[in-house]
Amino acid sequence: MRDLLLVLILLWALPKAVKHTYVAVNLWSWISLMNPHRLSYGFAFDMPFAAIAAAAALISLAVTKDTLAIPKERPVIFLALFITWMFVTTATAIYPEDSIVQLKKVLKIQIMTVVALAALHERRHIQLFLWINVLSIGFFGLKGGFFTVLTGGGARVWGPPGSFIEDNNELGTALIMTIPLMNYLRLVSPQKWVKRGLLTLTLLSAAAALGTQSRGALLAIAAMGFVLWLRSERKALTGISIALVGTLLISFMPSTWESRMSTIQDYQNDGSAMGRINAWHLAVNIANHRLTGAGFEAYTPETFAWYAPNPVDIHVAHSIYFSVLAEHGYIGLFLFLGVWMSSLGIASRIRKETRHDPELLWLFHLAGMCQVSLIGYAVGGAFLSLAYFDLPYNIMVILVTSWRWLKTHQKEAESKELAGRAQIA
Repeated sequence: MRDLLLVLILLWALPKAVKHTYVAVNLWSWISLMNPHRLSYGFAFDMPFAAIAAAAALISLAVTKDTLAIPKERPVIFLALFITWMFVTTATAIYPEDSIVQLKKVLKIQIMTVVALAALHERRHIQLFLWINVLSIGFFGLKGGFFTVLTGGGARVWGPPGSFIEDNNELGTALIMTIPLMNYLRLVSPQKWVKRGLLTLTLLSAAAALGTQSRGALLAIAAMGFVLWLRSERKALTGISIALVGTLLISFMPSTWESRMSTIQDYQNDGSAMGRINAWHLAVNIANHRLTGAGFEAYTPETFAWYAPNPVDIHVAHSIYFSVLAEHGYIGLFLFLGVWMSSLGIASRIRKETRHDPELLWLFHLAGMCQVSLIGYAVGGAFLSLAYFDLPYNIMVILVTSWRWLKTHQKEAESKELAGRAQIA
């Protein structure tokens, strides 16, 4: 039944996706983030839904009558340079053939990121894209939240198989990143039932994030809570609310969860943590010896024998920073960080220009929540291999296209004002 339903949804959406590129972008994002076919049990499980959505998007680029234009803001320039540098690091990789396989996977995501940048122009495009991202990850927050409550937090929450967020740690960070976006939608929604539904989804997603028993997610949610408190105009009320909700959720978790979280302080006796640190030393040593890094296939017995302090403790870097450093060197890391620092900069500019305009208050809140989400990614990603995960790049798309919408809106308002003055004169 699930298989048939997914195929029917795809057949219904494809004509619209070919006609309108922004629809194709949303179809791709839904499939890429939620992986709905991985929740089926029949023929749809291995169907190339993402490839079909991507093909529809590329056809749409040629036939659509909608406006298409790639913005030239700093995050886009940094991203273009980062993608270009990936070709260089793959060509000079220690294992170029194996690196090409991963490069192709990364390029699929980045090509669709560029398509999204070109296609999202109107406010409704941005809002729909935001809803798709929130609901795609929020589904696992809803499901995982109920699971955590029903099991008393005694079992871990996992993501869909074969996806970026299959592992409990990756899912935990994805949920943490999505919670601020849920909060934005709650703030701007005029319907009470939507507000209540989003609040419920937020609480269940927080429970699910704790239910993943991810230490990185715990650090990310702590960092985001602090930023939300700083952002709040009513700091006392916000601080008390965050403290109460946090205390309630943590008190619900079993002693096994507390024991796992306590290893954050006692990382020297944690084999997993020490394995990551060994891989981080590997990354630094590779970058010091190779300008272009090792390429995507950086974690092999040979590379650990050459560059790691402990050559037999073989792990991937489990860090967005050290994985990029190992794979693309210091230049790659600089470009990668440039994408996110410039994205945070655009968010700050949006907030500065919309702070005192009631009509643009939605943009003010959106930019603020995107900032909080990216901070969650920056903290949680420090312990996870999510450097090429769709969601943070989608948040960058939301910020850049929102900035473009704001500039267009301001120009139109100025033109109307000048026309009005001319008529009076």
